[in-house]
Amino acid sequence: MAEGILRAAAGNLIDVHSAGSNPAGFVHPKAIEVLEEIGIDISAHTSKHMNTFLDRQIATVITVCGNADQLNRHHWGFDDPAHAIGSEEQVLEEFRRVRDEIRKVFEAYAAGLREGASAKD
Repeated sequence: MAEGILRAAAGNLIDVHSAGSNPAGFVHPKAIEVLEEIGIDISAHTSKHMNTFLDRQIATVITVCGNADQLNRHHWGFDDPAHAIGSEEQVLEEFRRVRDEIRKVFEAYAAGLREGASAKD
């Protein structure tokens, strides 16, 4: 969800990728569903291992779970809704809650990037 939300919030300001140290191998269907509710399509996204990006120049790493030791690291700890338990509707509500938290933080982050970029112009 984080990759889709930050891509939508930041537009072409930054190149956004998502990866993990132990990827599930798929994007959770409920993540796809709840982002679709807010107009973000992640249905073509894949679950990637962080080693995929070791040969790239990375300026900033944003972690939403786990640990990372990179330059310009920002960590916002979000609950993992894939571990939610309860009825179908309760699990969906947990995905929505986490989606909304990620969206709020990443939209603010992208707004700061835009402000910094316009100040340089």
